[in-house]
Amino acid sequence: MTLTAPTPAPADAAAPAATAPQQGGPGLPQERRLVTAIPGPKSVELMQRKHAAVSSSVGTMMPVYTAAAGGGVLVDVDGNSLIDLGSGIAVTTVGNADPHVAAAVMAQVQSFTHTCFMVTPYDNYVTLAERLNALTPGDHAKKSALFNSGAEAVENAIKIARYYTGKSAVVAFDHGYHGRTNLTMALTAKAMPYKAGFGPFAPDVYRAPMSYPFRDGLSGAEAAKRAIHTMEKQIGADRLAAIIIEPIQGEGGFVVPAPGFLPALQKWANENGVVFIADEVQTGFARTGQMFASEHEGVVPDMMTLAKGIAGGLPLAAVVGRAEIMDAPHTGGLGGTYGGNPIATAAALATLDSYEANDSLARAAELGAIMTEVLTALQAQDARIGDIRGRGAMMAIELVTAEGAPDAALTAAVAKHCHMNGVIVLTCGTDGNVFRLLPPLSISDELLREGLGVLAEALAAN
Repeated sequence: MTLTAPTPAPADAAAPAATAPQQGGPGLPQERRLVTAIPGPKSVELMQRKHAAVSSSVGTMMPVYTAAAGGGVLVDVDGNSLIDLGSGIAVTTVGNADPHVAAAVMAQVQSFTHTCFMVTPYDNYVTLAERLNALTPGDHAKKSALFNSGAEAVENAIKIARYYTGKSAVVAFDHGYHGRTNLTMALTAKAMPYKAGFGPFAPDVYRAPMSYPFRDGLSGAEAAKRAIHTMEKQIGADRLAAIIIEPIQGEGGFVVPAPGFLPALQKWANENGVVFIADEVQTGFARTGQMFASEHEGVVPDMMTLAKGIAGGLPLAAVVGRAEIMDAPHTGGLGGTYGGNPIATAAALATLDSYEANDSLARAAELGAIMTEVLTALQAQDARIGDIRGRGAMMAIELVTAEGAPDAALTAAVAKHCHMNGVIVLTCGTDGNVFRLLPPLSISDELLREGLGVLAEALAAN
């Protein structure tokens, strides 16, 4: 099969490797440059050291080790410059070395690194909470609490919802992903690698069917009716504390529910005293062309969980919600030693500034338009691309066999081809057959198109 989406060839593999990889930042040359095979000798050596020193349970997708990154590229220890279409799983949305973030972190480190907000608080935490309360959907009174990771935010959101409602049951959705802690593994749908062998899991967690237009063919209203029937008949609204859902599913396959599905669930939850939690860990912060994906359909969640793109690469997460819900637990019921630490909150404030300064919503829409254009052209030539979906800088293709079945083997082969040819890409989906694209908003149009050209070559080669 021949696909017509040529891309410039990588640099001659015989070229000398850089002896000292350049520092990251906006000045890093924005180019795909392969000076060794992937992986190069220095990365091979580091991988051998990893095998000896690091638990084998901690896997790595690509066998390269990073020396510098910025804009839309990552440079490895062997001097190879790779196009980044993964953003560290949607984390470095503003880029790996945004100057706003770098300056804020440096200033905070020189002032103090830690006091623990629960012991002697500091203004960054309060200022960030104020900005999140103002930025998230809805004009109602809101309050926030800060944590370290998306899973920790989800865990605390469930705690708060249970305390507020006095009920214990929680509903998540098919194909959903919410984390790797015991409770969030219970919420997560996919068994391998996230849940296999790690049970038993937290009780009173149930699953409802997700709207998956490519597979179920249902309208949003029809899919919502099916999910609501499951919740009413198999759990009961009188027992249900919360439903939690990703407005666009991440690890589950970048599943965009049919229009009307999310508003219908929110309406049912509001009418039945059930807390509606939007897990925007991956979709939040300009990724989809809105600041939050819930906004695409005017959904105003009771609570939101946020992380990934919040702090330019530093570990930080938040739960933002209606003030009366967030205030329900007793004083001291929420917290954590590092939650909302001063370095990460300084980075988050700078990251929010960067989103505003760079008109990030428009930039995400521009990148989405480029990806949709290229992927649609590829789909017209290749029936194995069963579906193209996503919003903004969060796009994916679902690869299928001639019979329409999920094709995980093809997806893995295409991803490997991209990796070996200098493009960082990610896969996802319950069946492992979804190829996802999460470029940083700092990538150039030209670099994005070159990366997509390598994807076209990978499909043609497989």
